[in-house]
Amino acid sequence: MNLAEADPQSWPCAVCDKPSKTRVHAGCEERMQANLEALPGLYRELADALNPGRRGGGGRAGTRTAPLPCNESALDLRSRGGIEGVVGGWARDLCERENWSIPAYQLVEAVVDWGVKILLTNLPVICDEHPAVREIADELRSVVGQAQRIISGEKPPRAIPVACPCGAVLRVTIDTPGVRCYGCQTQYGHTEALRLTPVGERRAAA
Repeated sequence: MNLAEADPQSWPCAVCDKPSKTRVHAGCEERMQANLEALPGLYRELADALNPGRRGGGGRAGTRTAPLPCNESALDLRSRGGIEGVVGGWARDLCERENWSIPAYQLVEAVVDWGVKILLTNLPVICDEHPAVREIADELRSVVGQAQRIISGEKPPRAIPVACPCGAVLRVTIDTPGVRCYGCQTQYGHTEALRLTPVGERRAAA
């Protein structure tokens, strides 16, 4: 008896590639739900992280220029294209697929709240049917990780050089949502990018 006969309902999870009896593992779906539920609160907490920390010596660190008036990373996530770009973009994508109306919200915060609500409400359908569920999961994980590090003051993850089969060297981190090779134009998702061989290991093997 082959594996298909022994377990005909098992196939790779659309998010993590591990064997699964459903299109997306229950654990992967739960992590997507947890990340979505966290984003509205993280968006609001980032407002407190906009002002950079004070340095010793009355704010003068021996630099020739004045410090930035705000934390650029926090500002990026709170602006259009940040958290709003992730949840709002995927929510609009879903609405367009289903021919649902899209509200004309003007405030970024309103789009974040609306996008999270749409995605949470339809998460089972997204996991069962959406062709880009892996990309959605990767982007949610990435943006939540970025927001949490900014709020906690944690240093960003170290970029690791990895080799594309074409020979180009790409730089990825543990929360890289995806990367396109500049040499052969291959698009790698989060999981595929982390599976590329680190440059040091490739040279040692050679």
